[in-house]
Amino acid sequence: MSEDNLTSAATDAMEVENEPVRPPLSSQGLKRRASSSFEGLLDDTSRKRVKGDNRSVEAGPVASSNATPSQAIAINGAAFVDELAQELQCGCCSELLYRPVIVSPCQHFFCGSCCMLWIRNGGTNCPACRGVSTIVTPSRPLQTVIDVLLRAAPSRVRAERERQQADEIYSAGSSMRIPPPREASPEPNLNQSDYARPCPHCTPGNMFGYTCPQPVPDPETDAEHAWHLDEGTPPGHANCGNCENLLALQAPTTTKCDFCQVPFCGIGVPGRCIAASLAAQQLHSMADLTDFVQSPEVYECFNDNHIEVDIMLDYLAVRRIMPKNIYRDIVTYIQSQPHGFQPLLKLELFRDVHPVLAGTDPDPAAPRQKICRACATEVLLWGLKDWWLRERQKGIAEGHIPSREDCPEGSRCSRQTDVGM
Repeated sequence: MSEDNLTSAATDAMEVENEPVRPPLSSQGLKRRASSSFEGLLDDTSRKRVKGDNRSVEAGPVASSNATPSQAIAINGAAFVDELAQELQCGCCSELLYRPVIVSPCQHFFCGSCCMLWIRNGGTNCPACRGVSTIVTPSRPLQTVIDVLLRAAPSRVRAERERQQADEIYSAGSSMRIPPPREASPEPNLNQSDYARPCPHCTPGNMFGYTCPQPVPDPETDAEHAWHLDEGTPPGHANCGNCENLLALQAPTTTKCDFCQVPFCGIGVPGRCIAASLAAQQLHSMADLTDFVQSPEVYECFNDNHIEVDIMLDYLAVRRIMPKNIYRDIVTYIQSQPHGFQPLLKLELFRDVHPVLAGTDPDPAAPRQKICRACATEVLLWGLKDWWLRERQKGIAEGHIPSREDCPEGSRCSRQTDVGM
């Protein structure tokens, strides 16, 4: 190197040495401020440290100041992945989105399967903001971002079992429609429900040709004189034992059971809202032999002696005897006895057989003429065992009973002797 060159080099070195030291540029002097998400990443006291990067934290400020540019980029990338994964969480399951969909018009996003379950379970709005929404569409931009994120951090992918279950619920790429909100149920009119409604005979000129002498005021048109239910049943009225509707006690369609003392309207359900004569009344829940087999009360009549009940059922099937035939035989037998139905009345068999308030018996010694369906069934069950004993004593039952295995104990069986055999 020539001397001139050496001199020139020395001069340049001196100029550099004498040049004043310039302060480092701060973020305030930049035209665009650095994102707050990445400020302080290299600061040991920062709250936004990179998860899992314990090496840089333990090294302290000196290690951070000596970090190479490649290390700084790695730290920033990990923080970016963390924050991006948090932003891409589903609003329902709080996991990374899978098959993302967007709710319109609020633009909240969820997993496709989560949104589908929300709709299936009755959701009528956005699961996040509860705003009125109409349609849910798949989001390709969100899916692209998620794909890039998973390539950078494969460990964040959802479990295979979760993805299979989600695919069974929601088909990728399909849109969904959120049903409109259901109309709210009307508020019950508590004022009117607390008052008695007029019976069919309370209105003048009704189709039945009879007007109540003590009509019940309609709470809708005459609220001042309406009858409050806390005061009991309106005068001259009662509730039907079958349909429980209000009835006029003196109406020509009204009948009363002589056993339970409950009135029946004769209007609500034909054939059921009536107390008929003893021989003509039908049984409640005892129409055929199938009801006999399924009725636990029948077995209770025989003290759960299933063998004897089976023998009786075989006999009834062969002879084609129906429950109503047995009931009529029992009624005829009771009426032939000196005390009639008095033993049954003393046992209070007919008490509380209906959910409505019963009347009082005007003459306990009076003969019984009319009976309701429920009381007729009580009469049948009360006399069934004695009826079967009388049939066995006639001797005609044995020839119609098929050969079958009996109890090994024979006459010594205590259950067999329950029926007097």
